[in-house]
Amino acid sequence: VWLEGRSISLTLKEYSILQKLLAAPGRVFTREQMLDDIWGFDFDGDVRTVDSHVARLRTKLGAWGSEHIKTIYGTGYKLEVNRDGSV
Repeated sequence: VWLEGRSISLTLKEYSILQKLLAAPGRVFTREQMLDDIWGFDFDGDVRTVDSHVARLRTKLGAWGSEHIKTIYGTGYKLEVNRDGSV
């Protein structure tokens, strides 16, 4: 992906998470939804897998990631939108 004129290398899972969040700004996605949609129904791991991938994604995206990818305690994640609806 490109952010503020620089190229950022993401894994396929990180990219899929970002794509999902960008497709529905402001919508909260549960960890279970992300696991099912990105890892698949047959994934036998823990929902905390999503947490570790989101943490790495935020780190790679720097300040933008920390500012826009929000944790909804006990639920999941959302992409925070500005008052004008932009990301």
